[in-house]
Amino acid sequence: MDHTVQTETEDRTDTNGPERPKTDLRRVRSNPDFWYPVAWSKELKPGKTIGTRYAGTPIALVRPTEGAIFALEDRCAHRQVPLSKGKVCGQSVQCCYHGWAYGRSGRCIDVPYLGKGKLPNGVRTFPCKEQDGLIFVFPGDPEKADSVPLSPRLARVGDAAYKTRSFGREVKCHYSFMHENLMDMNHQFMHMKQMGQMRPRFLGQKREPGLVEARYSFARTSGKQPLGEALIFGERRDSSEKFQHRDVMTIRTEYPYQTLCIQTGDEDPVMDLWIVYTPQDAEELTNRTFGLLSVKRPKVPGVLELAWPFLVAFTERIFAEDREIVELEQNAWRELGGDHNVEVFPVINALRGLLAECGIAPAPAKNA
Repeated sequence: MDHTVQTETEDRTDTNGPERPKTDLRRVRSNPDFWYPVAWSKELKPGKTIGTRYAGTPIALVRPTEGAIFALEDRCAHRQVPLSKGKVCGQSVQCCYHGWAYGRSGRCIDVPYLGKGKLPNGVRTFPCKEQDGLIFVFPGDPEKADSVPLSPRLARVGDAAYKTRSFGREVKCHYSFMHENLMDMNHQFMHMKQMGQMRPRFLGQKREPGLVEARYSFARTSGKQPLGEALIFGERRDSSEKFQHRDVMTIRTEYPYQTLCIQTGDEDPVMDLWIVYTPQDAEELTNRTFGLLSVKRPKVPGVLELAWPFLVAFTERIFAEDREIVELEQNAWRELGGDHNVEVFPVINALRGLLAECGIAPAPAKNA
């Protein structure tokens, strides 16, 4: 008998109506019919190949010395040895074991000890593109790839008015924990040591097909503004009334991506974040985070460049705290045998519903 405790993915307010189907959100798989980053462009040098993953599927990225990159399943059809251990030869990659070669179409184009008329079948290939310093693959139905959009600009990459840093780590949790963490700004309580005591004000939410958005403002109630935060806003701010709830933070999950934007009135955003969590293992209980953080340059030239190491250190400390807490959540899920979360915040219940709706539901238990 399956004793897994399950939780609702929607905010059910009508307790007298029929009970809605329940599912454990941490068992919902990501939808493969989207573009997912699997590596940074700088990781793949010309004439080289590297191994990456999406949800347990090994993927070899190949960058010929000329021409566009391409992506193949990271297994030679012969002995299943990773092609990412092989050698790039022109527009193909050659397995390190017996020298079988595969072109960008995935077709086997050479076996050194066979005639050309006896070549075996090839390997799976993935639609692949490179944008804003990231390498994306489309792990789902390849015929859908051209019709699924990817934003033409991620964060503010390429905008001279902003400086952008790339960041990310492997995080040992289901991707849904990451979405919840960023969307729920009530967790600023946890960052008190880094940021001082902040009081968030929830300004409202938006729910549309494939999208949940939350808006917040903040007031500092105690503690000094950290240098990293001052660099983001381009000025020192204290806890006086004039700085209370001055800026609006908008966080959006537009499946499967997340964005965070901080803006004062109608001015250009002082910060623009784009982030996504690419599942690594087959159970999707580990993700690799890819983030692009753009900060608006202050009026004084060169100041942001000089202070950049301090901003990087500040954001790394915040991310480290977030990573620790979501991994603790994942550990609790394992120990308890399922999702026991008691969620009371409406926007997070809307988010949970979105992730369940857009993702791939787990197969029903055999004994159900």
